[in-house]
Amino acid sequence: MAPTSAPLRTDERPSPAASTAPKPAPRISKPRISKPRVSRPAPTGLWALIIAGGYAAGLAADAFGLPAPYLLSSLLVGAVLALCGVVRDRLPAPTHRASQALVGALMGSYLTPSALVSAAPVALPLTVVTAATIALSVAVAWFLARGGRISRPSAVLGLVPGGSAAIVTCADELKADVRLVAFTQYLRVGLVATTAPLAAHWLTSASSAAGGHPASGGGAGPGLLHVVAGSDQLTGLFALAVIAVAGSWAGRRLRVPTPLLIGPMLVALAATLSGAVPGFAPVGVLQNAVFVLVGLDVGVRFTRRTLVSVRRLLPPILVCMAVVCLGCAGLAWVFARVTGTPIMDAYLATTPGGINAVLATAVSTHADVALVSTVQSLRLLAVILVTPLIARLLASRWSQP
Repeated sequence: MAPTSAPLRTDERPSPAASTAPKPAPRISKPRISKPRVSRPAPTGLWALIIAGGYAAGLAADAFGLPAPYLLSSLLVGAVLALCGVVRDRLPAPTHRASQALVGALMGSYLTPSALVSAAPVALPLTVVTAATIALSVAVAWFLARGGRISRPSAVLGLVPGGSAAIVTCADELKADVRLVAFTQYLRVGLVATTAPLAAHWLTSASSAAGGHPASGGGAGPGLLHVVAGSDQLTGLFALAVIAVAGSWAGRRLRVPTPLLIGPMLVALAATLSGAVPGFAPVGVLQNAVFVLVGLDVGVRFTRRTLVSVRRLLPPILVCMAVVCLGCAGLAWVFARVTGTPIMDAYLATTPGGINAVLATAVSTHADVALVSTVQSLRLLAVILVTPLIARLLASRWSQP
């Protein structure tokens, strides 16, 4: 018979060697951590094509007689590209800084001594209109916040006209919703930039039909190589570059609101009043390119993700913006009747921002750019100084809903 195996004894202890042998560690599967997707900035070549496309669209719009063609067409191009996902970020920082500085230099070049003297008699009505515009915006924002879906600081900072970049910067400090404030501010700028040229064109046509003097046309305009107002192009371009660089530096050092815009405007104002600097204001192709950059900068902010995030608040915000715009138009009508200012100049001077788009419209429609630039600049400074105080007052005096 085959030997049978001994039964296994349960009282046997394992040998010391077996007890000291290291046991293999159990395998623990490490979770894969996926890195967040960061939207890469669009390459320089793509932005060059987009800017060229915006300029080409402006040429086509100009051929069809669209008011402020380079501003409106590039704004629409930027919005379409942003909604389609072609671009997910703003203009490259150097391009944005250059466009802001050039707009500031252009604004300062219109503030001649004669223009400032002509605006002096209406200084008091302009101050009243500026205060009434801010009060109207705050009142509409207070009613918007009563719905409970937006805080009072967010509503005030979003609806107050002027200084979009500076208002968005101080939103976090005032405990407001930065994303909502930014969207509301740039939606207002886009709405005004789209409607102001059309309204100004309609007002001009109505004035001409009523027997008024139509705005003088710009003729064929300067040639391709004539990019600044002076006869000496190289000297004018050099002066423009110095004003843009020195103004941007001075604006940052002085900590003025929107330093890349206000700084060059103040330096250009000093250069214009002194009369020692030759014609440096951008004209022709350079001016059109600046307006294209202004339009693209507004348009590319309206991405699909931004619209989805605030889709429920969009209807009441649009209604409140329409009320503010109509109220400002009413103030412009009163101002025009009291002072005798042309209604188009009064409308562009009192319309609720943004200053870049309004200036482009004023230049394109041959309005009183000095008056428009002066009023818009003064209101921007007043808004930057007063709005944070008003937002803090509303947040502390009334409890949030």
